[in-house]
Amino acid sequence: MRRQPLGRIVKRSTILYQKGQEMESIKINKLEIENVKRIKAVKIEPTASGLTIVGGNNNQGKTSVLDSIAWALGGEKYRPSQPQREGSTIPPTLHIVLNNGLIVERKGKNSSLKVTDPSGHKGGQQLLNEFVEQLALDLPKFMESSGKERTQILLKIIGVGDQLAVLDQQEKEMYNKRLTIGQIADQKEKFAKEQPYYPDAPKELVSPSELIRQQQEILAKNGENQRKRDQVKQYEDSVCFLQQSVEGMKKQLAEEEKKLQEEVENLRIAQMNAQDLQDESTAELEASISNIEEINRKVRANMDKDKAEEDAKEYRDQYNALTVDINKTRNAKTDLLQSTELPLPELSVKEGELIYKGQQWDNMSGSDRLKVSTAIVRKLNPKCGFVLLDKLEQMDIQTLNEFGEWLEQEGLQAIATRVSTGDECSIIIEDGYVKEPESMPQPKTWKEGTF
Repeated sequence: MRRQPLGRIVKRSTILYQKGQEMESIKINKLEIENVKRIKAVKIEPTASGLTIVGGNNNQGKTSVLDSIAWALGGEKYRPSQPQREGSTIPPTLHIVLNNGLIVERKGKNSSLKVTDPSGHKGGQQLLNEFVEQLALDLPKFMESSGKERTQILLKIIGVGDQLAVLDQQEKEMYNKRLTIGQIADQKEKFAKEQPYYPDAPKELVSPSELIRQQQEILAKNGENQRKRDQVKQYEDSVCFLQQSVEGMKKQLAEEEKKLQEEVENLRIAQMNAQDLQDESTAELEASISNIEEINRKVRANMDKDKAEEDAKEYRDQYNALTVDINKTRNAKTDLLQSTELPLPELSVKEGELIYKGQQWDNMSGSDRLKVSTAIVRKLNPKCGFVLLDKLEQMDIQTLNEFGEWLEQEGLQAIATRVSTGDECSIIIEDGYVKEPESMPQPKTWKEGTF
């Protein structure tokens, strides 16, 4: 019979999965392990949906079960550094039966991979990669990663990582800008409050040259008034002298009388000009000139306070505007995430962190962390219906039950290990074997003659 090319085999097997198991994710029906790490011989048939706990004490082979599954399905990168059980001369043997009919085997000296579909056609790792999610084989790797890494995985799944990254960068830039502007506004407001204010000071700086000019004008006017007063005295003296001259100089009477009349008229005019004159005081201006530096100091202080308040208001307005922009960006992020189908109803992303039921990762319960991690892994590859979990001894019985119930509701399969030999364990591994249930003691039979 002519052998078919691998590509056709893989395609045929994939089609078989799509037709026969279209609505069902791939799970493990049965696994058989021999001579792998601490395992001597173990056969397990995990529950299809829910939690299968492999229990036992330390160093009995529990983790070896998970490592064997990861190696069988995940490929050579999961191959243990020393796969063959110490002390055994028989090479490791791995046999896994999946619910889609595929049989996965590793055996022989090189532990070569063999994948067989129900029709007998053979495939390889490429076929397994179609439905085996790498994180499902190493869920603790996801749970122990940083918050940023977990968020990036989720955003990659839902296809909004790039858009959200742009919005995050915009929000970060606006937040930093707002922070700087807010600090400046606070400084300006504090500075404005500390500045003194003088309500009695003028609004504008006082110019010394203007006051001096006003003073000079008044002094010039007063000088002119004094000149006019001096003129009156001059005319008075002249009239007196001329009157005496008229009496003594009869010969020149006519001429002197004429001059007298002229001077009398001049006197009359001069008196009229001088009778209503009032001198103005320069005391106020002199006081202003002497106090101008103090006045201007107060004016400058008031101007500084007004400028500081104006600057503070400007930066506060910028701060408030950026707050509006940041809120718009955050709303855009929220709308983007709400429009996307997330793995869990109450799962969201806020400021680069996963949020479930209102709690960040470090505040989530152990059960919720498992739910989030498992749901994200399922979202990565819906075809993969199982996850492997190690070290569940960290969880109490109630948490285990809650997680198991959730798995059943979601139709997911989890194979986990726990350092325990209690009733919560599906099987117990002891010294590399599955520990059989202890036989019930048989009642003693009575024979005649014996006691």
